[in-house]
Amino acid sequence: MKLAAFSFQSEHHIGVIQGENAISLTLLGEDLFPKCLKTFIEKSDELLPLAGRLIEQNENRDAVFPVSEVKILPPIPTPEKIICVGLNYIDHCRETGMEPPASPVIFSKYANAIVGHNDAVEIPINSNEVDFEAELAVVIGKEAKWISEEEAEEYVFGYTIMNDISARDLQFKDGQWSRGKTADTFAPTGPLIVTKEEAGDPHNLAISLELNGEVMQNSNTSNLIFSVPQIISFLSQSMTLKPGDIIATGTPPGVGMGRTPKVWLKDGDRMSITIENIGTLSNYVIANSQKEGC
Repeated sequence: MKLAAFSFQSEHHIGVIQGENAISLTLLGEDLFPKCLKTFIEKSDELLPLAGRLIEQNENRDAVFPVSEVKILPPIPTPEKIICVGLNYIDHCRETGMEPPASPVIFSKYANAIVGHNDAVEIPINSNEVDFEAELAVVIGKEAKWISEEEAEEYVFGYTIMNDISARDLQFKDGQWSRGKTADTFAPTGPLIVTKEEAGDPHNLAISLELNGEVMQNSNTSNLIFSVPQIISFLSQSMTLKPGDIIATGTPPGVGMGRTPKVWLKDGDRMSITIENIGTLSNYVIANSQKEGC
């Protein structure tokens, strides 16, 4: 199932995307479904089968909207945790001049960074070296603590896409990554959450990023150093993962920092990330107006 949050004529919906249609569970289920996907995920054992039945039986055409006419929203705008894994493709380690890590390299983003499909990424006033990073992101389905690798898949609800936007000058100036990684709009996410059954093997998905129509990153999740189960198990030894938590699994080679000459995002740029079975996340870039003295 492909789940989305969307708005139509200022009304908020959660729903299912089928082909060119967005089917509103909000309208189909009246008071049966919550208003946000995070709560839907918390109750997914009950609500996923119910959603499937209602969609199959649907005779309410007012609950079906053309995808082209709705505004796709961030699927989970305020997760408890946004956890990111750095240096998780060996070729990306090489292009950054860093050794492959012995264990997952972890950093966090905050909810201020989340924007949705077709939203703007804003270059902050204090950075001139803003980069793109295509990433497969895991959405946790139920509370997980002290989980083994063998159990980890049970705790996955599904997958989405994240663009781990990074201000490289701030990231490396600070000696730690937080300020350069979690500026406003630095975590475009979506457009959908695809349940794990529909997504297929998360370790064999084509992943690519285009910048202004040019392919910059082109790889496969089979090249991940640490697998999804390894990451979930590793994290759960230290922290309790909650439904709706998002884990970005790392980026493949081809980022702007690793190129000669380096490629930094600029006003007017357009980015599109495509991950097999998950979809395409597109965003555009704007320069902060204060940067120009306005």
